[in-house]
Amino acid sequence: MPSTRYSKRRRVSSPAKEEPPAYNSSPDELAASSDHEKYHSHRAPSKPLREGRGRKRSYADIYSANSTAVASEDSHSELAGPPRASEEIPNVLITAAASGEDSPDELDHTTPTFFRRPFRASFSKESRRPHEKFTSQSPSPPPYSRLSSPIATPRTPLIRPPQYEPYKEKLVLKGHRKGVAAVRFSPDGRLIASCSADATIRIWETATGKHLHTLEGHLAGISTIAWSPDSKTLASGSDDKSIRLWDVSTGKAHPHLLLSHSSYIYALSFSPRGNMLASGSYDEALFLWDVRTTRLMRSLPAHSDPIGGVDFVRDGTLIVSCAGDGLIRVWDTATGQCLRTLVHEDNAAVTGVRFSPNGKFVLAWTLDGCVRLWNYVEGRCVKTYQGHTNSKYSIGGAFGVYGGEDGVEQRACVVSGSEDGNILCWDVQSKDTLQIIKGHQGVVLGVDTLNKEGLIVSGGIDKTVRVWERVREGAGDSADPVGAAIGALKVCEQEAAGMA
Repeated sequence: MPSTRYSKRRRVSSPAKEEPPAYNSSPDELAASSDHEKYHSHRAPSKPLREGRGRKRSYADIYSANSTAVASEDSHSELAGPPRASEEIPNVLITAAASGEDSPDELDHTTPTFFRRPFRASFSKESRRPHEKFTSQSPSPPPYSRLSSPIATPRTPLIRPPQYEPYKEKLVLKGHRKGVAAVRFSPDGRLIASCSADATIRIWETATGKHLHTLEGHLAGISTIAWSPDSKTLASGSDDKSIRLWDVSTGKAHPHLLLSHSSYIYALSFSPRGNMLASGSYDEALFLWDVRTTRLMRSLPAHSDPIGGVDFVRDGTLIVSCAGDGLIRVWDTATGQCLRTLVHEDNAAVTGVRFSPNGKFVLAWTLDGCVRLWNYVEGRCVKTYQGHTNSKYSIGGAFGVYGGEDGVEQRACVVSGSEDGNILCWDVQSKDTLQIIKGHQGVVLGVDTLNKEGLIVSGGIDKTVRVWERVREGAGDSADPVGAAIGALKVCEQEAAGMA
């Protein structure tokens, strides 16, 4: 009979003449099944057994005999016989978390990904299988007895919820003569780029804040910048209607400009392979460029108002754009076809948009003071984050993470600037405000995250670029009550060892 997984309560219609099925269930399931034990303990032999002269043995006699046999030291070899191949048990039992529908809490990132750690079964010395205690002179026992299943249920380690680690100011970078419109970490995390209304781009070292280059060449203010995936090229879009490509190592611009837009360039994004560049402009058009040849590949009449943001999905097959018309549109990169249009009932102007790192959601900033998370496949808004001020300026943000160390669950968060000079962090799933970071004097226009290093960079109208560092557990300053409280938390060594 083929192996079959049965429910916990098994019912046998006619146990008198059937051989037991070869179970492939885990030992803890067999141990938990009282009907299984009862079935094997009360099963009748293939032929009637006789005792004495012609008297048939009753089931009570069989059960009594079996109970006596179980109590004996040689019950394994006498009753169960040699083990069957189908009864072999793996050395380690793994209980994986059940997979369900995608939710905003399962957002994975390129550096640490969002996951639920698999549960690992761990057996103590006391829960070893009985046959492991037999000596070499003892007959070879079966993996488990048919009459008793003494294997202990494995202990499921507890994954603790994360404790949010607040950010504190690490560096203040000064040098721009006007407000900072956008800031970006390089993909390798070594550099920070900032652009300003003073028509310059500045390159900073992430670790020390050292100023490396000032990129000059645009004739008007610069509203947007984007890094190539290899961190070697930087693209910038300006109010002079041009897009420039820069060699970051030398600080010099590519000799050919990307010229086709008829108005201000307001949004840029590189494809994951770095061979395409998407640009959005006040001329309401979405352009796709070939980076190698600097030629226009495709022009999409995307919106009926100036485009505020564009972004590529993680595999480069989709592009998302948003505009002042309140629409968010998802495009097929290969064909230029609009696959989905997202619009909220309030129809507020959308000023920024980003794909989630797993490519399943879209995060959008709107001028009604909300940040919304969209399931673009189903076309519905799944989360709305509030608490910041945003009614006039185009404000940016990013996804972040917290937790994930030493058996602690890892969770996603949303980081956004605000017109009141604050930076807000929300838990993606619960929408709780995790922290309000204060430091800027005026509107915070650009925010980016470097999750593997626990850093946030921000730029604002106060002409400064600020780097914020996460306060790790155990590293809190005694002058900071929040940091001191977090530093005082102790991790249970027993739980940490069980999750290692």
